[in-house]
Amino acid sequence: MSEYELNDFFKAIIDTDDAPVVICNLDYRVIYANPAASKFYEKKASITGKLLETLMDAEMLSKVVMSVEWFKEDEENNKVFAFHDKCTNMDMYILAIRNKSGELIGFYGRREDRTPEQGKEFDLD
Repeated sequence: MSEYELNDFFKAIIDTDDAPVVICNLDYRVIYANPAASKFYEKKASITGKLLETLMDAEMLSKVVMSVEWFKEDEENNKVFAFHDKCTNMDMYILAIRNKSGELIGFYGRREDRTPEQGKEFDLD
């Protein structure tokens, strides 16, 4: 399988995820938001291409910057619990994206359901 074909698989995985996934480069710019993120965050306009400083308050941006700096310290530093959203009962995580050499090339935010009751096990209908 070519790298190009493999990229299609990875993008399809991200796109079919029900949880919002927002991918950023090290300039803190959103380079991709999956369809769930687009639906969740894009109330008025697309977030793709925007700097995080235009999308979040200074306190939250500071936490993101601290997380990315921590990712840079060690290749083993790859996941940070960011916060719990009480309104949606979801947890937010920031995760490192590394190349084959282990170098940090970006990061992404992912929300996860906190309660399994909200999902239906093997819902095939």
